[in-house]
This record gives sequence, C-alpha cells and structure tokens, in this order.
Amino acid sequence: MSQENKTTYIATRGSALALVQANLVLRQCRDAFPQRSFELKIIKTTGDKLQTASMAQEGKVLPKGLFTKELEIALLNGDADLAVHSLKDLPTELPTGLALGAVGKREDVRDVLLYRQNDKAEALRGFLPGLQVQQLPPGAVVATSSTRRRAQLLLLNSGLKLPDIRGNVATRMQKLARRPDMDATVLALAGMTRLGFQIRPDGRILGNEVPAGLLGVVLGLDAMLPCVGQGAIGIEVREGDSWAADICRTLDHPETRHCVIAERAFLAAMGGGCQSPVAAHALILDGKLAMKAISFASGPVRRGEISGPITEAVELGRRMAKQLLAS
Repeated sequence: MSQENKTTYIATRGSALALVQANLVLRQCRDAFPQRSFELKIIKTTGDKLQTASMAQEGKVLPKGLFTKELEIALLNGDADLAVHSLKDLPTELPTGLALGAVGKREDVRDVLLYRQNDKAEALRGFLPGLQVQQLPPGAVVATSSTRRRAQLLLLNSGLKLPDIRGNVATRMQKLARRPDMDATVLALAGMTRLGFQIRPDGRILGNEVPAGLLGVVLGLDAMLPCVGQGAIGIEVREGDSWAADICRTLDHPETRHCVIAERAFLAAMGGGCQSPVAAHALILDGKLAMKAISFASGPVRRGEISGPITEAVELGRRMAKQLLAS
C-alpha cells in the first residue's frame, strides 16, 4: 500500500471530552488532507480504569502518564500514528522515540466555580449568583481532586473543606446537584466549552442535560492560575515520522505552542507533574512571552512573573522555576 493510500490512525481516550477533542483533530486532518484516510482508535488508559482512585492521595505519588501511557504504547507499536491528549495530562518527559508534534489553539484557560442556586424550596444549601470563593461560609465543601486547585482555594478561603471527587464533567455536575455533603466544585472552562456548556453572565449554565439549580462563575486568573497546558490539545507522534510531521504542520498553533512550551519547561524544572501543587500561565503580550506562576511545593506560597523573547520559551520557563525555587 502506498503512503497516500494508507489509513492514518488517531489514538484517543474514550471519555466524552477526549472524543470531542479527537474529533476536532480528525476534522482538521480531513479538511487539510481530503485525499487521505483518517480514523480514530479509542484506547482505554490506566486513568480511565482507576475511576475510584484519588488524584490527590495524601502522601502517595500516582504514576505519571495515567491518561497517556496506553496511547503512547500504541504509537510506539505502530498501532496509531497520532495521539490526541489534553496537554495538561501529558508528562513533560516523553518516552524515547516520541515527540510533541503539534499543539492546537488554546481555549480559555480559566476555571469555573460551580455551585447550587439558593432556593428556599429545596433542602440543599445554595448560594446567590456571582458567588466568589471568599464568600463561602466556614466549613463549606468544595470537592476537587486537584492539588493545584486545593492550594489556591485555601489561599482564598482557609475555612473550606476540600474532599476528592472523580468523574467526567456531567458526572460531577450531577453529584453537585444531588449530594448534600457538597456545596461546590471547580472545573476547567475549556473542557466545559468543548462539551457545549456555556456560563452566562447571570450564572446560568446552558447545555444539554444540565442539572436544575446549578450556577457557575468564571474565576479570574488573579484568583486561580491554571494547570500547565490547560485548555490546549497536544498531538504526540513518533520521532522521525515524516508522514505524521506533515500532518502536524497543519494542526499546530504557533502562539499556543510557544506559551505551553514555556509552561512545560517551568513544570519540568520544578520537578513536578500534572499532580504537583504548582500553576503557571504564559501568553504573548506586546510581542513578548509573559508568564505568571505560583508554587505551594516545599514551603510557603511563592509567586513570580517573568517575560522575555518568544524564541526563548524553554529558557523562560526554566528561569521562572529558578526564581520560585530560590525564593
């Protein structure tokens, strides 16, 4: 079979969000290369199998690549040609023989606080539209399994209780709507947007099968810095695969790539992974790469800001880490 006639397989997880992202990449591939054949290959990962495992186990280190390892094995074995990831899940150190081939255009990086509306007719506690984390009463329960979110939530409101929660976006919204032992939860706006949900200015959540009585408020970056790579889609490929590299050139969004490369270099230099209590956000501002970061690892909270040439993204991320580690 000639290269032009072969089917290009795109590996993805089977979750609702993963499939939305993979189908976005699939459409881009078919639009750019209408003469070529592309198909999705759905693969179950370790993270999918550990639905009851906490992502923030006290005193325990979960294995890296929970949501990526099996997709990477498919690439290395030649069973897939591209693997689509939420970039925040992709470890900064990739297996030998694999590379980050492309980075898709980033969605909004901010997080969303979801909570129940104040309704005297309902037995469950609720709150008024526009709720801020600081306004939650002492002992309020905000369910999250992210160490990054936990640390920043406590910085805003030290009286919160922060138990674990697992499940996809729809599952978490259903839990919040029904469980009296939960007051709120925090989700990525990018994931909600890609799944078709919209947070209105009045707090209403638009979308399919939104539980009645839920409201949302988008948290500003001054309150909650995102996870490294949040909102971006990463395309992983085999090194030296010219066929995949040709495809990736059409999928890559250079501005997003520069930003996430700086963030990932920061995370790597901090010695952490996606479960680390650190956060960073880079953007291109006035022709320069500007980054803000925060770390709760090994001591008191440390914040930093840095900027530099776009072409020095890796060095910028490393300098940001060095600055925080030194402080």
